[in-house]
Amino acid sequence: MKKLTAILCAACLMLTAMTGCTKQNNPSQSGGSGDMIALITMDSIDQHWITLNEGAQKAATELGVNVQFMSPNTKDDAQQIECVNNAVSAGAKAIIVAANGPDAISSALKEAKDKGVKIVYVDSPANVDAEATFSTDNKAAGKTAGEEMKKALEGSGTTSGKIGIINVNAATDSCVAREEGFRSAFEGSGFELLETQYGEGDAAKSQSIAENYITQGVVGIFGCNEGSTTGAGNAIKATGKADIVGVGFDKSDAILGLIDDGYLLATMAQNPDVMGYEGVKAAVKAINGESLGGAVTDTGVSVLTKEGGSASSTGTTASQEWKIALITMDSIDQHWVTLNEGAQAKAKELGVSVTFMSPNTKDDAQQIECVNNAVAGGYNAIMVAANGPDAISAALKEAQAKGVKIVYVDSPANVDAEATFSTDNKAAGKTAGEEMRKALEGNGTTSGKIGIINVNAATDSCVAREEGFRSAFEGSSFELLETQYGEGDAAKSQSIAENYITQGVVGIFGCNEGSTTGAGNAIKANSSTGIIGVGFDKSDAILGLIGDGYLLATMAQNPDVMGAKGVEACVQALEGTSLGGAVTDTGVSVLTK
Repeated sequence: MKKLTAILCAACLMLTAMTGCTKQNNPSQSGGSGDMIALITMDSIDQHWITLNEGAQKAATELGVNVQFMSPNTKDDAQQIECVNNAVSAGAKAIIVAANGPDAISSALKEAKDKGVKIVYVDSPANVDAEATFSTDNKAAGKTAGEEMKKALEGSGTTSGKIGIINVNAATDSCVAREEGFRSAFEGSGFELLETQYGEGDAAKSQSIAENYITQGVVGIFGCNEGSTTGAGNAIKATGKADIVGVGFDKSDAILGLIDDGYLLATMAQNPDVMGYEGVKAAVKAINGESLGGAVTDTGVSVLTKEGGSASSTGTTASQEWKIALITMDSIDQHWVTLNEGAQAKAKELGVSVTFMSPNTKDDAQQIECVNNAVAGGYNAIMVAANGPDAISAALKEAQAKGVKIVYVDSPANVDAEATFSTDNKAAGKTAGEEMRKALEGNGTTSGKIGIINVNAATDSCVAREEGFRSAFEGSSFELLETQYGEGDAAKSQSIAENYITQGVVGIFGCNEGSTTGAGNAIKANSSTGIIGVGFDKSDAILGLIGDGYLLATMAQNPDVMGAKGVEACVQALEGTSLGGAVTDTGVSVLTK
C-alpha cells in the first residue's frame, strides 16, 4: 500500500488498511470549498485508472476541492464496497465511482445516497441513479474494434477462422458492452467467434488464455480492457504468431509498445483523463445544489494503430501546422463564440491554425459559400455546425472529394464525417420538458397551453430538442401548441412569445439561445412571472433572465468542449488516425437560479 501523505482520521486509516483500498492525497489543494470527494475505480494499478485520477486531480486543483483516490489494489467487489463505506465514514460529500459490476456495489451506493452523498459515475455505472455519468459508448467502440480486426483480416485475404475474446468478467457493464459491440461487427461473416474467456483484467491470466486460444488456431484475439489487451499482445509476441490480429482496449506504455512492435494491430484509446476531470466538475456542481439530470456523456474513443502514426504519439502537437476552418451557423450567438474559444485553445496547444469563418446570420447560402471559401483557401479540414442537414451536403461532399476532412460540431449534415461532437439533443430536450412539467405541477398546474419557439424546421439539433421536449408531456393534460419559428433571432422570438402569452400559455420553451432570450424577454415585458420559461444555451442575457426569475432554467451545453474535441479530431484524422465516424455526446447541465 502506498504511504499516506497527510493526516487523516485514525478510524478511516484503519478501515483503509484493513480493506486494501489505496488512498492518495492531493497535497496541492488550496482555496475553494475544500470539500472531500472520493474517487473509487475498479483498481489502483491499471494505467487507465491512474490517468483517470490525474484528470480528476487537475479539476480538483482548479476547483479547490480535495479528491481522494481510494481504490482497491485489485478488482474485487467486497473491497470496492468497503471503499464506498470508508468514503462515507470519512465524510465525503461526493463519490466518483467506476463500478466493478452493476449490482454488487449498488446497496452500498444507495446507503451513501441516503446519507446525502452525491454519486457520479466514470467509465462504468452501477444500477443506482446518479447525478451524471462520464463514459465511453462501449458498444459502439467495441463494434469499431471488431470492424478494425475484420478489415485487417480480409485485407490479408482471410475471410474465415476462429477469433478469441478475453473479457474481464461477466458482470462489468462496460466490458460486456464492448464484447457485444465487437461480436456485432462479425455478424453474417464466415468467422467463428469462440466462447469468451475471463481473465479478471489480469495481464498474466489473460496471456495464458490467449496462449490457449493460439493453440486452437485463432486468426484474431480481442482484449476487452487494458490487462486483457496486454496479455493478448504478450501471448502473440511470445509465440511468434505475428500473423494473428490482436485488437484491444485502453492505452498504456505496454500496449503502445506492442502495437509499435507489430504484435497488436490497434487499441481503442478512451479518454480517462476527461472522465476524471469532468467527473470532478459534475460532483462539485451537484454538491453546490445544481441539478445535472442524470446526464450520460460519451467521452469518446480513438483508434490507435502503428500505421496511423499515433501509437507512440503523445498527441500534444501536430506533425505540421494544419489549416482548419471552423464554420458554425452564425458568428454572433455566444454559443458559437464559446465554441470558437474552445477550438482556438486546443489549436494553440496542438500547433495548428483554426480560422473562424462563419456567416453573420443563419443562412444556408452564406454557409455554403463559407465551405467553398475554405476549400479554395487550401484548408485541410472543416469543422462545421450545419444550419440544416441537407442544404450544405453537396458542398461538403465536394470538399471531401478534394481530400478535406470533415468533423461536425453541434449539428451534423447528411454526409459521413470523421467524427461528430454534439449534445444528445433529444435527451436534453426531454430533460427541459421534465423541468418545466415538474415546476408547473409543483405550482398546482396540471393542464394548460405551452408554446414552443424553434429556429426552423430543418436544423437537426433543434428539431431533436423539440421532439424530446414534447415527449416529456406525453400522457399529460397539457396542450402543446403548434411550433413557431423565429430563426434564432431574439427579437423575432420575443414577438412569437408575446403572441403565445396573449393565448394564455402556462409555459414557453425556447430551442436555442435566441429563442430562449426572446421568450424570457417577453415574459419580463409582460410581467408574466407566472409563466414557466425553459430554454437552451448559456449566455449573459439568459443567465440574467434566470437570476431575475423570468426563466426557470436553461439546458447549458458545452460548446467549448465541442470546439476543443473537434480540433483534436481534425488533427487525428489528418495525421492518419481512423475515428470511425464516432458520435460523442458532449453533455448538458440544467442551470437554474
